[in-house]
Amino acid sequence: MSLNIRPVSAAADEAEWSALYAGYREFYGEPDDPAKVQAAWRMLFDPATGLEGLVAVHEGRVVGLANWREFPDQLSASTGIFLDDLFVSPAARGQGAGEQLVEALAQVARHRGIGVVRWITAPDNATARRLYNRVAELAPWVTYDLVPRAGTAAS
Repeated sequence: MSLNIRPVSAAADEAEWSALYAGYREFYGEPDDPAKVQAAWRMLFDPATGLEGLVAVHEGRVVGLANWREFPDQLSASTGIFLDDLFVSPAARGQGAGEQLVEALAQVARHRGIGVVRWITAPDNATARRLYNRVAELAPWVTYDLVPRAGTAAS
């Protein structure tokens, strides 16, 4: 598949990016919520978030997205990139779009002198994990989520 990987554009990509992001949310079992999709879109263009985005374009259509941000990596005393979201339309899967988006992000890291690109995925995301196992090393870290609730205090 012939693809153009480029930064997401506020002027050109909103409708197709939003449809893909809604599909990403659905893939991970999140309810349909256009307001959250719109909020995620706005985050990409809010300098305070530090988010950046790439899109994969095939024949003028956005078929994939990668949303990411830099983070300070204190252990290595350097900077890393965290890939928050990677999603390819079902019709374009298996044709290299995901791999090209990951490679484009690796190029960004090399260009900026960043030492690691890191991401997480669901353990049962077998299709994506086949790609990830080919292009990266499985990290030894275990991830936790703490959801703060009213009335709870750290001890």
